[in-house]
Amino acid sequence: MFTAAIFDMDGLLIDSERPIMAAWIEAARTLDIELSHAQYLQCVGLAMAESKQILAALLGGAAAYQHAAAQVTAALQLERADGDVRPLFPIKRGAAELLAALRGRGTRCAVASSSGRGQIAACLGSLDVLHHFEAFAGGDEVARAKPDPALYLLAAERLGVDPAECVAFEDSENGAKAALAAGLRVVIVPDLKHPPAAITERAFHVLDSLHEAIAHVPRWFPVPLERLA
Repeated sequence: MFTAAIFDMDGLLIDSERPIMAAWIEAARTLDIELSHAQYLQCVGLAMAESKQILAALLGGAAAYQHAAAQVTAALQLERADGDVRPLFPIKRGAAELLAALRGRGTRCAVASSSGRGQIAACLGSLDVLHHFEAFAGGDEVARAKPDPALYLLAAERLGVDPAECVAFEDSENGAKAALAAGLRVVIVPDLKHPPAAITERAFHVLDSLHEAIAHVPRWFPVPLERLA
């Protein structure tokens, strides 16, 4: 049915949204501001410029935002003060197993993430899954972020695959919109913020975890003919 799979990263392959939210809430407290979960969720799935604007307004201005952002960056750094290097964020349940299953069938995989290419390499490299991907498209390589289709179109182009032959794995509303606009089918695996019904109704499938997708691999991703010869 599909010849390639293109994955979002944050909130989909890696459990980044929760620690990032926790870091922002803690940074806000140092400014004597109680940033609620509901307030922070306004930023989930948005481009960095849009989320920065929202957070700056919630925190009291650009200076407060910069102060909090520095604390968040320090809290989430890959190399800890004791020199112990550990994964920046934990991998989501089923992600490594799904990627291995796709690789075993010869299914081509790519990443289309609003994070920059350097962040993609750091996060996925630290979790030993970077080798599963043939192509990457980062938010620092396109003029418009999700829900614009540019990231998915770039990822499909780098794979050399027609978008109609690809399935996108996404957790957010904007990500799903981007993939649909690019002509991909979408499997939604909600994370912190469940996409609205108007989006989930257009999805190819909605799953609770990537682990659930493993059972669908044989039907969704036929083995390429050249591997059967």
